[in-house]
Amino acid sequence: MKRISSFLLMVLFAMGSFAADRAHTLKVYNWADYIDEDVLNGFPAWYKQMTGEDVEVIYQTFDINESMLTQIEVGHEDYDVICPSEYIIERMLKQGLLLPLDKTLIPDSLSNFHHVAPFVVDKFQQMSQKVQVSDYTVGYMWGTTGFLFNPTFVSKEELSSWGAILDPKYEDKIYMKDAFRDIYSVIVLYAYYQDILDGKVTRDELVGQITQERLDSVEHILLRAKENVAGWEVDFGKEEMTKGKAWMNVSWSGDAQWAIEEAAEVGINLDYIVPKEGSNVWFDGWCIPKYAVNTKAATWWINYMCIPQNAIKNMEYIGYVSCIASPEVLEWADDDEIEDTADLTYFFGEGAEAVHANQVFYPDQSVINRCALMHDAGSQAESLIAMWNRVKGDNLSTSMIIIVVIIVALLLIYLIFTIFARRRNESRRPSKRRR
Repeated sequence: MKRISSFLLMVLFAMGSFAADRAHTLKVYNWADYIDEDVLNGFPAWYKQMTGEDVEVIYQTFDINESMLTQIEVGHEDYDVICPSEYIIERMLKQGLLLPLDKTLIPDSLSNFHHVAPFVVDKFQQMSQKVQVSDYTVGYMWGTTGFLFNPTFVSKEELSSWGAILDPKYEDKIYMKDAFRDIYSVIVLYAYYQDILDGKVTRDELVGQITQERLDSVEHILLRAKENVAGWEVDFGKEEMTKGKAWMNVSWSGDAQWAIEEAAEVGINLDYIVPKEGSNVWFDGWCIPKYAVNTKAATWWINYMCIPQNAIKNMEYIGYVSCIASPEVLEWADDDEIEDTADLTYFFGEGAEAVHANQVFYPDQSVINRCALMHDAGSQAESLIAMWNRVKGDNLSTSMIIIVVIIVALLLIYLIFTIFARRRNESRRPSKRRR
C-alpha cells in the first residue's frame, strides 16, 4: 500500500512539474519554412525582457490546413498559437475553436497590433458578421494567385485571361496548383466574367457563394483544360519553372517571387501576372486555438510578429508579403531600382500613391480591385472536393495516353514474340517419349 501511495505521489509530482513547465512553454504550430530562424530564436529573450518571465518555444510545422485543423478539432491538441489560412480561420470561428485575444495583457506602449494594415483588418472582417474578427486573429502573410510564366515561351498578353488554360497550343505546358479552393475561386471568375462586367454579380459573391451551377461551370472548364495540364502540384511546379523546363504555372504570388529570384541566378527570366478576370486574395493569420494553455505567451508572440523589423526579416526569408504596413515596411518596399510604380494607398495609406514596389509582392490598386477573399465552403465542401477529384482523375492527357498505349503495345509484341520463340524451340527438341 505504501508503494502504491508512493507511486501515486510520484505521478502527481510529475504532473505538477509538467504543468509548471507548461506554464512557461509556448507551443507554436505553423507552416513549414514560414518564419525567419533568427526571429523564432529571438522570442524567448524578447519575452523575458518584456515580461520578466522565461519561456521555452516548442515549434512544430504542418503542410496543409486540414491536418492542422484535425489536430485541434479532433485531437484537442494544446497548441498555444497557430497560423491557419483565411477559410480555416472562418471555419474555426463558426465552430468556436478560437479564443479571443486578450490584448490588455500588453501595455499600449508595447503594442504592435496597430501596424497591421487596415486593408487586412477589413478583409478579415468579411469572414464573419457575428463577431469582431480582429479580436480573434491577426494577419501574418498575404498574396494573390496568378500565372508564373517564362516569357521565352509565352507572353504576358497571352496570359491576360484565365482562358489561356484552354488554348490547345499549351498542351502539357501548364502546371496547376493542387489546391481546389484556389483554382475554383479564379476559374469561377473567368466563367462568369461577362456577368461581372454586366453588374449581375460581384467577384465577392462568386468566390464566397458556391452553388452547384457554378461548380458545374468550373468543372466543365477544367475538364476542357485538362489536356494542357502537365501536372497537379503544390511545390515542384515552381522548381520546374526555375529550370526552364515549364512554360507556365498557376501559382501563389509568394512562390512566384521565390521562383523568379531563383531562376534569375541561373540566367532564366520569369514573370508573374494576375489575369483580367481577377483572382483570390488570400491571408494567413495568427490565432489562439480553443485548447491553448499558455495564452499569455501566445498573445505576446503575436505582438512580437507585428514588430516591423521582424516582419521585414520574415518577408526576406520566406518570400511572402507581411500584413504589416508600417513606415519602415513601406521604406523597405520602395525600391528605386524598380522602374514601374504602383498605387499602394489601399495598403500603406496616404503617401503611397506611386511606390517603386515589386508588384508580385504588392499589386497595384487596380489588381486588388479585381480580387476577392476566399471563404469556407461550408455545406458545399464535399461537392467542391468531389468536383476536384473528378477533374483530376488519372490526369492522363492525350499525349500521355498515346505513350502509355505504345508502351503497352510494345510489351505485348515482346511477350508474343517470346512465347512464339519458346514454342518453336520446344518443337525442335526430342520428346521424352522418343527418348
